[in-house]
Amino acid sequence: MIELARFQDIRWLSTGAVALPLLLAGCGGGESLPPIASGGAAGASAPAPANVSRDALVGRWGVASFHTEKDRKRTEAEARGQCKQPYVIAKGPGDGVMMHVADDPKLYELRLKAGSGGKTYLGFEAPAGDPQDRELLSVKPKEIVARFVDADANARYGTFIYSRCG
Repeated sequence: MIELARFQDIRWLSTGAVALPLLLAGCGGGESLPPIASGGAAGASAPAPANVSRDALVGRWGVASFHTEKDRKRTEAEARGQCKQPYVIAKGPGDGVMMHVADDPKLYELRLKAGSGGKTYLGFEAPAGDPQDRELLSVKPKEIVARFVDADANARYGTFIYSRCG
């Protein structure tokens, strides 16, 4: 009976040893988590860019990404091939578009923002160039090229090519 009690103690301890890090991970930093649904700090918004409209982003897209410029042409072809299962960018309930953010499976409304030097960003209601933003490197009728501002997210995901489907 004593041996059985020790086994049960060990079993509970080992379960706790596995569960505790998972619970603590859910409490950690939160740097990559999106801001509150309201879009972050009030009054911290950036003006919309004059050169890109949200209608230019709305549609069905094939998506692929690359890490080195030498892979860009191949990635463009891969993005076109993804139209069998397109990524849909829809109009948001406000003035933005519905998209995913890094490391989160939920859709959020993101808005276009004008940054310094003529740069265009897409992200939450925050100043342009916020770490959670994407910088839109190029927006053409049939192709969008974008990358995450956050260096870690950019290193993991690379530069995105969105190729308009059909």
